[in-house]
Amino acid sequence: MYKLKINEKIEIKGIYNLIREDLRNIAIIAHVDHGKTTLVDEMLKQGGIFRENQATEERVMDSNAIERERGITILAKNTAAHYKGVKINIIDTPGHADFGGEVERILKMVNGVLLLVDAAEGPMPQTRFVLQKALELNHKVIVVINKVDRPDARIDEVINEVLELLIDLNATDEQLDSPMIFCCGRDGTASLSPEERGADLKCLFDTILEYIPAPEGDDAGPLQMLVSSIDYNDYVGRIGIGRIERGVIRTGQEVMVTNFHSTEEPVRTKIVSLYQIDGLQRIPVESAKMGDIVCFSGASDVTIGDTITAVDCIEPLEFVKVSEPTLEMTFSVNDSPFAGREGKFVTSRQLRERLYKELLRDVSLRVEDGETTDCFKVSGRGEMHLSILIENMRREGYELTCSMPHVLFKEIDGVKCEPMERVTIDVPEEYDGTVIQKLGARKGDLLEMNLHGSRMRIEYLIPARCLFGYRSEFLTDTRGEGIISSVFDSYQPYRGDITLRYTGSLVASEDGETTSYGLYQTQERGQMFVGVQTPVYEGMIIGESPKIGDIAVNPCKKKHLTSIRSSGADEALILTPPKIMSLEEAIEFIADDELMEVTPKSIRLRKRILDTATRLKAQAKLKK
Repeated sequence: MYKLKINEKIEIKGIYNLIREDLRNIAIIAHVDHGKTTLVDEMLKQGGIFRENQATEERVMDSNAIERERGITILAKNTAAHYKGVKINIIDTPGHADFGGEVERILKMVNGVLLLVDAAEGPMPQTRFVLQKALELNHKVIVVINKVDRPDARIDEVINEVLELLIDLNATDEQLDSPMIFCCGRDGTASLSPEERGADLKCLFDTILEYIPAPEGDDAGPLQMLVSSIDYNDYVGRIGIGRIERGVIRTGQEVMVTNFHSTEEPVRTKIVSLYQIDGLQRIPVESAKMGDIVCFSGASDVTIGDTITAVDCIEPLEFVKVSEPTLEMTFSVNDSPFAGREGKFVTSRQLRERLYKELLRDVSLRVEDGETTDCFKVSGRGEMHLSILIENMRREGYELTCSMPHVLFKEIDGVKCEPMERVTIDVPEEYDGTVIQKLGARKGDLLEMNLHGSRMRIEYLIPARCLFGYRSEFLTDTRGEGIISSVFDSYQPYRGDITLRYTGSLVASEDGETTSYGLYQTQERGQMFVGVQTPVYEGMIIGESPKIGDIAVNPCKKKHLTSIRSSGADEALILTPPKIMSLEEAIEFIADDELMEVTPKSIRLRKRILDTATRLKAQAKLKK
């Protein structure tokens, strides 16, 4: 079909098709830290969103506090730039594999993607994952080789690696001929040749207009819109976000909310307010038509995957099948001796409401009621996915305890199978032997090894459970110079039991406050997690022992006064600084009989059974 100008229509079998040449809808997809958000910053600047003298901060799309702290994108976000009279809706997507569910559902809103690939690192595990999802939807792909100014850039090799990846993913001939742009997102420059440095992003914008299809559909037909994202506002409540597939939506319009995958009756509601996104702002509008990405309020129970339709034509759209979770943790009410001291929300009812509320926004998450009313089974795509949820909850004032993560097994053709991860590791050449030894011991299969300059690229296929606790160990082994990333690959037959932790816990034997003398006596046993004058309780883990097995210690011990020695001698004691564990490190550390206590102010580790005598009896029974 030949292209028509805006507002021109072509009639095919009674259906009016409109081609929106004034609009493009694209998503930016890539592996984590390949420069998506930075490139979006520059596209907005050159797309006329900011005034010339307007002060802007870096990574404006990462508005979430955790995103800015960690330097990663967690939630997909909409923005828009303008170029040559065309509005370009841009969706910035997460690059971390654990938030792949965000990418999967967002791809339903666009007509094409920009695939960013680091000029030095090349395609990584998440690059394969997001590209596969885009190809499955038959999206047009523009390959953007980013960070071409890196001194270790290997542009020609990366081009070949991208082409090999496209072939491996069964791309069509048209997708194999995808245009390539060579870009430096930080400087806001792009060119069509790797030998040239551009002055701006004009060639990128031109390629988008030329190669990405304009939205096409029936604007005169009955309304049909798929809700792909959910936001929340304290004033208007739940806000649905999606692309209009057919017809026109108007403020005050009566609509039906239905779902392709649900047996529930459609619900009638009214569009109270309607917004379109322009730059970083939501602009109120009276109406929007086919192809537009809009935000609306008024449907209090709308959720991701719902279809907004006309009252007299209820035709739900099928939603994208999101990959299943692979990891499970148990969230419980905090029952430690310190429960209720620091948190605002501490009851099982409050915990339950918060977890089920998260399901409305996060399509990759699963929540089930546990064996008791005080616990819930929460499943996600990985440790990062669940740790972000926990971090958000503690910042909101919740108190809870979390168990060690467990992988979710599947029975396929009568065989117990477990999730496998494709792991890509990039390390200096001198550390590759240590990495190979460690991953081999964790039942990993070596797939590929390639030398890129002075760094070795290693690919492994390894059971997901065997990666628990390895990332911290990996950073230690590579002196912080290694890069590790993984993505779910497949389910394969269970590979047998494995010991992942070769250290024990130092467990407090009584309640009290730590003293210099007590810690001095204890620190000889291992690495401490607490400092002086820290409140502890019996059963709380206060350190790590280099030997397997728990050791009961008393960090609250005080020196007895004698005629020879005085308490002032404590000042001469030299204490080793304690290791303050992050949330992810704490999750990696805990064993099956241990819990992580999370409050707005503290992260504590503890035994499931706090009483020392009772715990020792339980351990003795397990050994028999």
